[in-house]
Amino acid sequence: MNFLQHHLQARDLQPSTDQGVSRRLFLKSVTAGSGLVLGCGALSSLTLSASAAEAATAGNELVFNAFLKITPDNRVTVVVKHLDMGQGVSTGLTTLVAEELDANWEQMDWESAPADASRYNNLFWGPAQGTGGSTAIANSWEQMRKAGAAARAMLVTAAAQQWEVPEKEIKVKDGIISHGKKTATFGELAGKAAALPVPQSPALKDPKDFRLIGKNIPRKDSQEKTNGTAIYTQDIQLPGMLTAVVLYPPKLLGKLKKVDASKAKAAPGVVDVVEIPRGVAVVAEGFWPAQKARQLLQAEWDLSACETRSSDELFTQFTDTARKPGTSVKAEGDAAAALAQADKVIETEYHLPYLAHTPIEPLNCVVKVDKTACELWYACQMQTNDQHEVAKATGLKPEQVRIHTLYAGGSFGRRASPNDYVMDAVAIARQVPGRPVKMVWTREDDIHNGKFRPMAVHRVRGAVSPEGKLVAWDHHAVAQPILRGSPFEAFIQGPIDGTLIEGIADMPYAIPNLSVQATEMKAGISTLWWRSVGHSGHAFIVEGFIDQLAKAAGKDPLVFRREMLTDHPRFLGALNLAAQQAGWDKPLPKGRGRGIAVHKAMGSWCAQVAEVTVADDGRFTVDRVVCAIDCGIAVNPDVIRAQMEGSIGFGLSAALAEEITLDKGKVVQSNFHNYTLMRIPQMPKVEVHIVPSAEPPSGVGEPGVPPVAGALANALFAATGKPVTRLPIGERV
Repeated sequence: MNFLQHHLQARDLQPSTDQGVSRRLFLKSVTAGSGLVLGCGALSSLTLSASAAEAATAGNELVFNAFLKITPDNRVTVVVKHLDMGQGVSTGLTTLVAEELDANWEQMDWESAPADASRYNNLFWGPAQGTGGSTAIANSWEQMRKAGAAARAMLVTAAAQQWEVPEKEIKVKDGIISHGKKTATFGELAGKAAALPVPQSPALKDPKDFRLIGKNIPRKDSQEKTNGTAIYTQDIQLPGMLTAVVLYPPKLLGKLKKVDASKAKAAPGVVDVVEIPRGVAVVAEGFWPAQKARQLLQAEWDLSACETRSSDELFTQFTDTARKPGTSVKAEGDAAAALAQADKVIETEYHLPYLAHTPIEPLNCVVKVDKTACELWYACQMQTNDQHEVAKATGLKPEQVRIHTLYAGGSFGRRASPNDYVMDAVAIARQVPGRPVKMVWTREDDIHNGKFRPMAVHRVRGAVSPEGKLVAWDHHAVAQPILRGSPFEAFIQGPIDGTLIEGIADMPYAIPNLSVQATEMKAGISTLWWRSVGHSGHAFIVEGFIDQLAKAAGKDPLVFRREMLTDHPRFLGALNLAAQQAGWDKPLPKGRGRGIAVHKAMGSWCAQVAEVTVADDGRFTVDRVVCAIDCGIAVNPDVIRAQMEGSIGFGLSAALAEEITLDKGKVVQSNFHNYTLMRIPQMPKVEVHIVPSAEPPSGVGEPGVPPVAGALANALFAATGKPVTRLPIGERV
């Protein structure tokens, strides 16, 4: 659901100010046994109505309608509204609460929130709960801290009343409340605190007093992911559960005409074979019986609406289009006139392939449906969207759809997909009422049914003056859109889907004559946001072209950039730190090259320097990547470094080898033998440096991806003198 950040122009990462979904605090305090529940949602009231309190205490147990729970055994549980897909959000959000609560890190626990946008909406998305656009920490920064601060204030008041001492004399540290020789744990005071009025505006700490924020505290998910106790969808086992696999059409967007399922139905372990809108599902007592029976299905498909062109044909048509005028999306000065008058004009065409997400855990979902409810277990990235789609498909009300959000083994945008695998699982389970069904995708299913990052061709022309100044830039982006034709088309602002031009139309460089055009292309291929969306490829193009222009201007690429970024101090801060730490001014021997790139995405500024060694036969190695990230206050520096390291590996893999190709409209790749990921020996040494900042936190899950392809391309350009204009690069230059 990255579109809600990118394409609603939430570039400054500010929460919605809509009265119904504002950032105003909603604090709830109820007694359940002797525990305390505290929530900070985006509702208009700061108090809890009597009916809500009764509902929250029903059955004498804590209901998941809050962000913070304190139980009599002195455990503090944070309810995390965002999906943890490896980016560490469970640790990050728990840290925000623990900091203001002055809790001991060892007493902190967390659990996933239920699907309920009225309490757990993403504050940058309005009335929608979900994770994407690297917004999890950013939108929750104040909300979760206030949850902790309010609970702390209530506990202090409870202690003051019980001990008959002034509140200002009470101390809270490491989960212990004290006054002189008197001490109490949070759990011991939770019941009394729950009966107190909720503070309307709890005071937050001065950043200089942070004990946990900014420190490398251990991740909350590390131990269970290491010892195998972490629960993913594939781990779910329920009484009477069946397993389903689906036979999908051989081409994307194909439809089933008819199927002979007689042999499959007769296979051992098969319970049923059912048709669903997108294919035919085999339902069996386990995965292996279902998988073997799927191979026995004899299906006939209607492929009349499917793509028939191969990749080369598509690239030819895209290139022809790029050489013609497109729809203007930005025009400053007169780029055409400046180019016509210039002595030095550089022109380049860039090619980007379709890319698959291939999360390490293929998509899967467990569903149980009956007449009164639908229950789902999976790594849910868009709770509100999924809840409403499932409700519509089953004829239930959204509140009758219960989603258990589990860990995700990666996503990179793939799990944030409407009308997709979750609906397939629901369609199957509806035909097996009362029994849970686990729908499993193999890697082949994952790739053949992919929703890909769009392929693209960009034609860029630029001119430099005799004085070495960039005087004109003309850019035509040609690509298949992501939002057009999807349920989110209404979010497109202007004549062009913003995914085609983000990071281009808003590039920071001071260019007096700038023209950005775009053309949306049609193809029978499903597209979807891919980690950092359009930024992922556009930084490669913009930063690569900047280096070509710098060479034409006779200037060092770093100096050339600095001259055009004087009005952008945070760009300069990241750029200069990366260059300094990489030893930019130190010469490299022959056969080696160093390249730099800087980009802003998801509210964060990231610069990277890549170093390569190129052999005489053109083979090369990536030796080192130095990264500088300005993401505001660093909640957990170790998590940020891990995200940058992972992003660099992710981006390098795509730049070096990843590519989805079509043969007469059919996806060629099927698994990692021909959709090639970067191998461990290819991973360079990575250094990550965090720009010190007092600004609110911004994204870290995606901003490390865009610069790396550009930095790599520029390093190869520096080593060989040949610009890199097509991805993937392959083994040689």
